[in-house]
Amino acid sequence: MRFATFNVLHGLPISDGRPAPFPGGDAGEPLARAVASLDADVLALQELDRFQERSGRVDQAAAAAAASGARDWRYASAVHGSSVPGRGWVPDPAEPGLRVYGPRDAADGDGPPSHGTALATRLPVREWRARRLSPSPVGLPLRVPGLAGLRMMTDQPRCALAAVLEGARGPFTVVAVHLSFVPGWNVGQLVAVRRWIAGLPRPHLLLGDLNLVGPVPPLALGGAWRALARTRTYPSHRPLVQFDHVLAAGIGRAAVRSAAAPAVPVSDHRPLVVDLEL
Repeated sequence: MRFATFNVLHGLPISDGRPAPFPGGDAGEPLARAVASLDADVLALQELDRFQERSGRVDQAAAAAAASGARDWRYASAVHGSSVPGRGWVPDPAEPGLRVYGPRDAADGDGPPSHGTALATRLPVREWRARRLSPSPVGLPLRVPGLAGLRMMTDQPRCALAAVLEGARGPFTVVAVHLSFVPGWNVGQLVAVRRWIAGLPRPHLLLGDLNLVGPVPPLALGGAWRALARTRTYPSHRPLVQFDHVLAAGIGRAAVRSAAAPAVPVSDHRPLVVDLEL
């Protein structure tokens, strides 16, 4: 069974570390091709746009789910409003909290613009859950793709999506998450997610951009949690660090058949793909 996590940078094409313009026609095509190439049975996606002008007003969660062959999926909108060049995020006061969308909402083809996280699967789903993660009160200077130097960035709300899936040997739980870039705050969010899913069926798998490097996430989670892949994922053109992780509790390393971070022409992150014997 193949599991993958991918921070898609709102489906932005990247060439040699630099943003490329969205193609004419179907603006969702580069993301759809990248997702289809992963051939994942369970797919966690971060930094997805929904009806944003910058990405052609595509419902990216719906497009990615279709490209992956998912039988079910959910998208949680962490940030409500529009991304405006030169102005940053313009919030939508009518949409202050977490909202979750699925296949029925995609059929409408319209709705308020947002930005968030998705989880898609080819497996039967017993239960869906979603949780909002509050932003850090402080920001940090960060490097932004396509811009020289550092930019002071304000942290944003985040979210986690959990699904109890039906596996060949019984139910198990998968979580898709995107954590804060603020050190310490993201560790607190990770521990909060662990506690949130504690009562759900094991084994547990946590997939996402954690903004934490290499060995830190399993150490922060403690106990039986372990990293199933140690592979650099960022920046995509020349990976130096691992921000993207597949972590597990109740699954041994012997279950891992392969792990890779393939190059795809979308995003400043590489996807992380892990094949497991479950």
